[in-house]
Amino acid sequence: MTTISPLAFFEWLKWIDGRPLMDTIEEYRRRLFLRALFEFRNDGSPRYNMVLSGRSKKNWKSADLVLAGLYKLLIPESSGGNDGFILGNDEDQADQDLSLAKKLVSANAEEIGSEVVVLATEIKRRDGHGSLRILPARNVTGQHGKTASFIGYDEIHGYRNWDLFEALAPDPTRTDVLQWITSYDSIYNSPGNPLYDLKRRGIAGDDPRMLFSWYSGDICTDPAFAELPPEYRANPSMSSWPEGEAYIEQQRRRLPSHKFRRLHLNLPGAPNGAFLDQGAVMAAIVAGRHSLPPRVDQRYAAFVDMSGGSGDDAVVAVGHDEEGIAVLDLVQKQAGEPPFNPRHAVERFGLTLKSYRISTVHGDDYAGETFKQDFEKLGIRFQSSTRTKTEIYEAFEPALNAGEVELLDLPKLQEQLLTLVTRGARIDHEPNGHDDWANAAAGVVCAIRDSQSRKIDDDIGGVVSIPNDGVGAFRRDFDIAGWLNLHRG
Repeated sequence: MTTISPLAFFEWLKWIDGRPLMDTIEEYRRRLFLRALFEFRNDGSPRYNMVLSGRSKKNWKSADLVLAGLYKLLIPESSGGNDGFILGNDEDQADQDLSLAKKLVSANAEEIGSEVVVLATEIKRRDGHGSLRILPARNVTGQHGKTASFIGYDEIHGYRNWDLFEALAPDPTRTDVLQWITSYDSIYNSPGNPLYDLKRRGIAGDDPRMLFSWYSGDICTDPAFAELPPEYRANPSMSSWPEGEAYIEQQRRRLPSHKFRRLHLNLPGAPNGAFLDQGAVMAAIVAGRHSLPPRVDQRYAAFVDMSGGSGDDAVVAVGHDEEGIAVLDLVQKQAGEPPFNPRHAVERFGLTLKSYRISTVHGDDYAGETFKQDFEKLGIRFQSSTRTKTEIYEAFEPALNAGEVELLDLPKLQEQLLTLVTRGARIDHEPNGHDDWANAAAGVVCAIRDSQSRKIDDDIGGVVSIPNDGVGAFRRDFDIAGWLNLHRG
């Protein structure tokens, strides 16, 4: 068991400006270091093997990661060695982390300088018992986490998959390995993205070896900050800033709302060049509403975004007008994941459209006449959209900003709307991204808005008139239990 605590180690050291290091470490950070690095199980092994630490910008996240890495390099003596990695999100982040580590060694030449050698991208123990390598995340090809006792990930907000974590998966037989992840919140806020998944795990609290430390405008795990205003919850180090809260207000005035929310409130954000206002998207989402069943007294519109089946989803969206509000009732994709047979998706969508008593669906001209004919074989007219994708989004945005849209609470839809970007004169998804769910949702909102303005029911895609026998015919033809089964999950 390690006999020197991290705080005792830091007592020996100076910050890069010559001040005692401990004078720069607030109480909340001291508690984190002790919990993460100096709590043990009954068998003497560390209590935690993963730390997820989230705070807003300028709250010492990277400094804490570097300090933890140096502690793990120099203090715990492990039979498996003291090798470690710190992975920056990009070249700049890695350079900043590496520069800080080198400055700390230089500022403490008497205390630890004789113990290490500073190389181009690593700090190496002179006794050969370990090194701390600091690299951009994309430069870790061929590295192996199984040799490491410490793996640090700095700013994972841009990660879209688990590939890097899988490549650096630690040796499961080593009980002393610690993964330390630090970031402000994700651009890609939906299941399957690492930070989203890890946050959900932390909030659930069902992983006893994960230490979840999160400070944001909506989630705060620290009771000392949890009841404070959002700006203080997300910035626990604000008292150390020369301008204090004035800096936050300055950034609020200068930054787009989606950037301010992510950088300074540690809330899910949007990429550079984002087309839609994040606040407007989030305000339009009806929390907990995943779909709405058909109503006999309602007329519906539909829009479909088809796919070739190899990479993108095929998606249909259904909505209706509710006193001037475009309400999204359903967004449905094909059964299963790509690759899939797109004609099977048409069959699935046909059942859905009929359950909403929709006889016409809007869509683009993807694949020419193929899908038009497939829908028509099912008795559903396919109406080609008169707008391009960019024009659909340009028509969708004013309604969204005016509060005249109600969206479903679907993570994939939310992510795709928030990550739409302006690329020249076009509005599109990011490279390697997707927008099929967003296309279908925005398309049906435009169809509803068109019906509101033109007042011509029979000419808009997807609007259906209820027959004179209305309720009776609906009850004969539609099985609500069957609908629920069709859309469950």
